[in-house]
Amino acid sequence: MIRALILDLDNTIIDFVRLKENAVDAGLAGMAEAGLRFDKESAHKRIMQIYEEKGWEYQQVFDDFIIELNDGVLDYKFLAAGIVGYRRAKEASLLPYPQVISTLFKLAKRGLKLGVVSDAPSREAWLRLCYLNLHNVFDEVVTLTDTGKLKPDPEPFREILRRLDVTAEEALMIGDWPERDVAGASAVGMKTVFARYGDTFDTVDSGADYEIDDFDDILGIIDKENSR
Repeated sequence: MIRALILDLDNTIIDFVRLKENAVDAGLAGMAEAGLRFDKESAHKRIMQIYEEKGWEYQQVFDDFIIELNDGVLDYKFLAAGIVGYRRAKEASLLPYPQVISTLFKLAKRGLKLGVVSDAPSREAWLRLCYLNLHNVFDEVVTLTDTGKLKPDPEPFREILRRLDVTAEEALMIGDWPERDVAGASAVGMKTVFARYGDTFDTVDSGADYEIDDFDDILGIIDKENSR
């Protein structure tokens, strides 16, 4: 009997890649308008490379970029222009995937417990949920700040199960990252759903029990599990 649905946040609830791409482009446009000279395409690639090297939550990405481009000098006019452009675009791009909100409310009405396990720090995870007005929808949220462990470490998964007061067999985990979301949840005994709509790696074999192309497909999976 499935009593809880546990979700990854980025690329499962929100299209995080599109958000990041739009925000970075807007930040670069702000810096260019302020007078920093660079090739737009090369600059975008360099910013994304810094994120890949230092993590997607790295907050000094524009600092590093400006220092590299500006002979080792951090010009705060360029930095401020970039941050303002980035934040404005980020807020405008922070949207859930189609059917996420209506499906979550349907699941809540059915009495399922809803949880989030995210590798984002608490501040960033809660900001995203509040922007989406989903901060009161989830019963529990476990972030990197709560356990200090990144998925697929079992600790974040065990912590959300403990907080929701369900066993692993009573929970279904949905996420876009097979090596983290699927492998981590499977290792502690949860059934898993691969969010193919959020896949950015052209995954061939997710290893999940189920795969979905649209978020509301989760309703049929829960019906199937609970009819056994």
